[in-house]
Amino acid sequence: MAELNQTNAMEPWITALSLIETETERRSFLGQQLEPFDRQSVQKLYDAVVRLAGIDLKRAERLAEAASWIASDLKDPYAFAQSSRAVGHVLHLHGKYRPAIAEYEKALEIFESLGRDLDVARTINGALHSLIYDGQYERAFKLGETARAIFEANGDRLRLARLNSNIANIFYRQDRFHAALELYEAAYEEFLRLGEAQDVAAILRNLAVCYTSLNDFDRAQKTYELARDHCRRHGFRLLEVRADYNIAYLYYLRGEYLRAIELYDATRNLCEEVDDKYHKALCDLDESEIYLELNLTEGGAELARAAFVSFQQLGVQYESAKAAAFFAIALSQQGRHKEALEIFDQARDLFVKEKNELWPALMDVYKALVLYEMQDDEHAYDLVASALNYFRSSPLQAKAAICELLLASMHLRAGELSEARHHANSALVRLQGAESPATYQAYFVLGQVEEAVGAVDLARQAYQNAYAKLEDLRSHLGREELKIAFLQNKLAIYEGLVITSLGFGPGQDRATFEYVERAKSRSLTDLISFRAPSLISRNPEHSAAMEQLRALRQKLTWIYHQIELEELNLTSRSSARIQRLKQQGRQMEDALMKAFSQFQTVDQEFVGLQNASTTSVEEMQSRLPEDAMLVEFYEARGTFYACLATARDLRIFPVADAKRIREHLRLLQLQLAKFRLGSDYVRPFRQLLLEATQAHLQELYSLIIAPIRKHLDAAHLVIVPHGFLHYLPFHALADGDRHLIDDYSISYAPSGSVFTLCQAKSAVPAGRSLVMAVPDRRAPNIEQEAHFVAEALGTAKLFVGDDATEENLRTFGPQSRYIHIATHGYFRQDNPMFSSIRLGSSWLNLFDLYQFHLDAELVTLSGCGTGMNVVMGGDELIGLVRGLLYAGAQTLLVSLWEIHDQSTAELMRDFYQACKTARNKAVALRQAVLQAREQHPHPYFWAAFAMVGKIS
Repeated sequence: MAELNQTNAMEPWITALSLIETETERRSFLGQQLEPFDRQSVQKLYDAVVRLAGIDLKRAERLAEAASWIASDLKDPYAFAQSSRAVGHVLHLHGKYRPAIAEYEKALEIFESLGRDLDVARTINGALHSLIYDGQYERAFKLGETARAIFEANGDRLRLARLNSNIANIFYRQDRFHAALELYEAAYEEFLRLGEAQDVAAILRNLAVCYTSLNDFDRAQKTYELARDHCRRHGFRLLEVRADYNIAYLYYLRGEYLRAIELYDATRNLCEEVDDKYHKALCDLDESEIYLELNLTEGGAELARAAFVSFQQLGVQYESAKAAAFFAIALSQQGRHKEALEIFDQARDLFVKEKNELWPALMDVYKALVLYEMQDDEHAYDLVASALNYFRSSPLQAKAAICELLLASMHLRAGELSEARHHANSALVRLQGAESPATYQAYFVLGQVEEAVGAVDLARQAYQNAYAKLEDLRSHLGREELKIAFLQNKLAIYEGLVITSLGFGPGQDRATFEYVERAKSRSLTDLISFRAPSLISRNPEHSAAMEQLRALRQKLTWIYHQIELEELNLTSRSSARIQRLKQQGRQMEDALMKAFSQFQTVDQEFVGLQNASTTSVEEMQSRLPEDAMLVEFYEARGTFYACLATARDLRIFPVADAKRIREHLRLLQLQLAKFRLGSDYVRPFRQLLLEATQAHLQELYSLIIAPIRKHLDAAHLVIVPHGFLHYLPFHALADGDRHLIDDYSISYAPSGSVFTLCQAKSAVPAGRSLVMAVPDRRAPNIEQEAHFVAEALGTAKLFVGDDATEENLRTFGPQSRYIHIATHGYFRQDNPMFSSIRLGSSWLNLFDLYQFHLDAELVTLSGCGTGMNVVMGGDELIGLVRGLLYAGAQTLLVSLWEIHDQSTAELMRDFYQACKTARNKAVALRQAVLQAREQHPHPYFWAAFAMVGKIS
């Protein structure tokens, strides 16, 4: 309605003209008007441009162009000046500030020659926006004083308020935030009394921006939301887009990535509706940075590339350069080194054209890191030495330290150990007092140097320092350094600790195991969970404490981002402000740790997941049943080790060469993959396929199990894989006569700590179960499986086909003791966050699972590959297993490969029948697997399912 009112205020011919899409038709339309055009026509067009600018920039642009045509025909200086103001206004909104300034200057010169003081002052007021964005602050101040004198002489309080708002913008750009806020607030009061709706919209946005810079997130968010509601109420679609973009950016700064992504996506759609290409590209740019921080490089690359193309088309150089840099970072993380080098060069050239000194040096560092990965140390050395020359005299000592570390690494690789030690120590000196992730890397490189010279004690000391720093920095995601692949291999620190601690004195196995656990399933995906918007405690009584924890974590992330933005702002960087932010960060960290310690006694499971802390060896051992053994594997420096833990004992053994294990696993997977070719292919080769598969399983057994077989003195094994071993069906490994499943019941866990947390969960009260199935022509036996399972469970709620919806899972899942979902799983190797399972009318992915509450005793996903995960840096599993464990499930039953639907239906029937009498579910699964093997001897049919989590 408000938008209609805005349009109704215009004359019909102007409204009609603004809706005509082609230039030819617009010119023809103007030629058909009966009334001759005059300067008043141009004035009306200018007023309409101002009115439409916040609603539909494309329509406003058409009217500004028409005003120029008419003014040119009239040869009337006043009309020409008004048309130039209109064009300047549109150019400014398109982000083309220098062309906009040129148009305002044309208008200003004419109005001055005509002696029209008020028009001079109004033009200055309009031009100030573009002058500020172009960095012409002194000129803006001088022109502002000229406009102020005119407005005061004419008693024009409304335009004085608009001028004060623009002057406040200059103060803001100069980091004089409190001075800016004072002017903004005064102008806001005037606009509420005297101004138009667009004045109120503009000042609300300015206030929100200022609150953001003052780190007052809550007031900033409320003000942006007020601005958005105001714009929506008055039909200012373009301004509404910008408010939504700013709100999304706030969530990004706060670390609420999921909410930011959702709002960026919605804002992008709105930008397309109103043809706001600039803010659409900004959405792509910011979202690409989120993806890079979450290590989702493929999505980050696509978004960065889209942003780059858009900014290039708009002629915006700085944003183009930044998008190119992000695109190159993503390419380098994907191993596409040659492409990354080309794009880094392109980004560097753009920054140089912008006369930006900081970013070209950063591009040199990034490029050097890629060259280092490519073993081209000669060219990398020249680039990083050049970058060090820039950073050593700048306030950005963390960047200088990264240069030193890269130099140290190159000297280490060349065997020049004294030079390597010098640069590593120099980096540590630069990082004293700095809160940078580079600190842990500096200690790590120093540890590598000491280990290379044979100083094992000094090496372990350095690795322990690196470990301590890494633990302190585990939640610092929002830092530019973390996008550098050079700093991402945190696992190497734990490898160093394990290697230098093994066999070093009595009782060292326990300390070594704790390092192994620290390296397992680290914090990234848990941090994503922490930031999920709907995250609430499992216990409603804890919600207030939970909210306090979440608010503190968000504020801390906010401060980290503000520090980064401040450090990268060459034009108005303030050392004092950076120090204030760092001090606030330290205070917030202290408050967060205090809140965690207070909450720890209330909700141990939540704190363990969110703080990425590991449970103690004693706690883990206390949760192990007497007849169970935890067998945790760990790869360090190309060798796998096995940590064997029982309720009373802990020992660590070397196992085998990782390369040999990987090769036999690859061959095993090739054999299993042949079943995808269909039964017509498999049937004639059934015996040959079985023999080949068994041969690989025996080889893997000899490598992994045989060295520790005599120590596996237990009835149940909890297998904790590492790296690519997550893809191995341990229970199918065979010594030639017997498979491991013949002698043990077997379950799996992502880490010993995750197992402990699952084992500590309280028993679920007896209740109804939920069975959901989505059959199709590829898997017709899924429906039969669902009926088998429902019958075996007795009191199950059954939904099949279109009725197996996400809504029913949300409704009945939290109340169910058993949840069985028979459907297709879709594993995304390229982007595991979007691995999903098919439901009746949708796909359920990892993002969705993080927001479910499924406190079930058992969740079974009998789709294809539902247990598959991508194993990322720090042995972090990202897949459906992680999401379901976080959603609250105690135990999971998932598949490791594409399954056969008929044999799966039978196995599931036998499993649930066995659950009624077996001692626990792992034993029930073992019974069902052994029965399945009698009918289908090939492991493809009987070994696909793994039980993860609690032994119950």
